[in-house]
Amino acid sequence: MRPTLSWTPTGEAPPGTTDVGPVTEALSSGGVLVLSGAGISTESGIPDYRGEGGSLSRHTPMTYQDFTASTQARRRYWARGHLGWRTFGRARPNSGHRAVAAFERHGLLAGVITQNVDGLHQAAGSENVVELHGSLERVVCLSCGAISPRRTLARRLEEANAGFEPKAATINPDGDADLTDEQARDFRVLSCTVCDGILKPDVVFFGESVPPQRVERCRAMVREASALLVLGSSLTVMSGLRFVRQAAQADRPVLIVNRDPTRGDQYAVTRVALPLGAALTAVADQLGVTVDK
Repeated sequence: MRPTLSWTPTGEAPPGTTDVGPVTEALSSGGVLVLSGAGISTESGIPDYRGEGGSLSRHTPMTYQDFTASTQARRRYWARGHLGWRTFGRARPNSGHRAVAAFERHGLLAGVITQNVDGLHQAAGSENVVELHGSLERVVCLSCGAISPRRTLARRLEEANAGFEPKAATINPDGDADLTDEQARDFRVLSCTVCDGILKPDVVFFGESVPPQRVERCRAMVREASALLVLGSSLTVMSGLRFVRQAAQADRPVLIVNRDPTRGDQYAVTRVALPLGAALTAVADQLGVTVDK
């Protein structure tokens, strides 16, 4: 059943509010599709890109073009990525991830599209998750296409780089630690065990396109949803904004929970300007849904 929310696309962004009522109302009808961004993982210790103190203010992510063209760039990436993986491996789902999983268990969601590569939705118990930008849990060979677990490569890299213990300034949302070229200079990069090809994390780098079949799967989920609930995404990049636009064009209510204004606010019924954990816990309480501790 479609939510009874008032939906009049005026093209004007609603002001931020602390009222989670519209989110509760949408979820109570079921069939809601979640689109999550880096903001939902900040309470797990993973920084976002564009919020206050976001990593893009001090860090330029590796592009696909640089990674594939330069041995030095790959050495720098894997040195930084290997160090960052240790932090990602210790991250645990927060109350926001657990609330989303609880909504799914109670049959209120049509699924989750996440722009994150940290795997925390699945760790919290969500099952119907599309990882729009891939996952740091996997590694792909650019030559033969073999997929292998990141943890296996991490063990190989530990053995090949014994004593590699530089101190990183920060860890970024893509799992990349901030290291200098000097710190990464002697890091040994490993190749595919099947064909000796170049290994890359199974994530979509900046400058790389999301696989078309994955985009179409997400578009189908938007078509079938009763509403779109955006959680912790600034919607700055088109990879997520296109689904907000699609939902609005199909007269599906768009609801956003994000402390800062987003690029998609003009399409939204409401923007709840609260931290994700507090907002979703409040919604769960209003719905009578128990969130795991």
